[in-house]
Amino acid sequence: MKKIVILGAGESGAGAAVLAKIKGFETFVSDMSAIQDRYKKQLDQYDIKWEEGKHSDELILDADEVVKSPGIPNDAPLLLKLQAKGTPIISEIEFAGRYTDAKMICITGSNGKTTTTSLIYHIFKSAGLNVGLAGNIGKSLALQVALEKHDYYVIELSSFQLDNMYQFRANIAILMNITPDHLDRYDHCMQNYIDAKFRITQNQTSEDAFIFWNDDPIIKKELEKYGLKAHLYPFSAYKEDTSVGFVEDKEVKIIQPIAFNMEQEKLALTGQHNLYNSLAAGISANVAGITKEDIRKALSDFKGVEHRLEKVARIKGIDFINDSKATNVNSCWYALQSMTTKTVLILGGKDKGNDYTEIEDLVKEKCSGLVYLGLHNEKLHEFFDKLELPVADIQTGMHDAVEAAYQMAKKGETVLLSPCCASFDLFKSYEDRGDQFKRYVREL
Repeated sequence: MKKIVILGAGESGAGAAVLAKIKGFETFVSDMSAIQDRYKKQLDQYDIKWEEGKHSDELILDADEVVKSPGIPNDAPLLLKLQAKGTPIISEIEFAGRYTDAKMICITGSNGKTTTTSLIYHIFKSAGLNVGLAGNIGKSLALQVALEKHDYYVIELSSFQLDNMYQFRANIAILMNITPDHLDRYDHCMQNYIDAKFRITQNQTSEDAFIFWNDDPIIKKELEKYGLKAHLYPFSAYKEDTSVGFVEDKEVKIIQPIAFNMEQEKLALTGQHNLYNSLAAGISANVAGITKEDIRKALSDFKGVEHRLEKVARIKGIDFINDSKATNVNSCWYALQSMTTKTVLILGGKDKGNDYTEIEDLVKEKCSGLVYLGLHNEKLHEFFDKLELPVADIQTGMHDAVEAAYQMAKKGETVLLSPCCASFDLFKSYEDRGDQFKRYVREL
């Protein structure tokens, strides 16, 4: 019997384990951290062997194939041992894709992918299609393939997931943008990161669609390099010669494959970055054959995504906005660009090789104060202190950061949590960071 080892027992790993077991493989799960009780229960329910707090070489190195969590870097010592043995190492998405003939709508990009993924899912679901939500959000794709059987899957893909995908094919691939992110995982080489993002187009045929932001300088430069076979659907804010989606005369227009239009002011999501998200989602739904009426309705009644420019409260005339999902500098740039009042910005965390130059002008223009939130704020001091804004240095946690921002902000201003950084120095995840922000704001 072929042996599958799953490294990491979170949502994707536990789901991959269930699928492997159901498909008749000898299955073993190993996690260096403690496994959450709900995933232990899931593994036990299917009589899957597991270990936590360690990786036992003798139980792992005899695997015929390994499914790894996206969070484990490819140069981890155990993975190097597996690579030396020639053991195939794949992602949960790659594994799950083998066992379904559902249509795959896949979204990646440095920014905007969660909102776009959620919006596409909302459109498909509202149109009555049998659709699952997977990848970085939603339930494990592997678990859904094992137990639910959808006709469509809308999947948010990180570069880490794409790194270990080889035969998987996206019927509709969407690339929102490419800006520097996770460079610490790519040898601080931008080209390595770009190549990872473009893996979303691998294995596409002339029957498939590739939707992308036409104004992204990196995408435009790299496009020809990959010899893409899919039908191209570029979108932009304004009408261009090659764009199939754009805004003209205050109307969102899509000219392929079926002509579509709606008034821009009726879009549920506001702001320039959300215009791109809406265009990408509208084109993908159009390509999938969803009716104009269903697309218009869903684009107008979508409720947005938690932790992404989420309005939390107004306290004594000060607005508090949770943008904890802004884990890179470009994402913070979009958030600051959308601010209409002077802003106290809370930023910081686990730096991923950030270059803050991109937001320097917006910080000068928009910000009335800065709160550095992290265990190591030296880089923030080095870059931003020269702007001579009021600064608070917080290394203790979110409660003190919220209090410092509240004291710094004036009536009519906004406190914005848009950290530019990963959350793992002080928080379990960006969700944990955002949830703590909301809790302490509401306690003010």
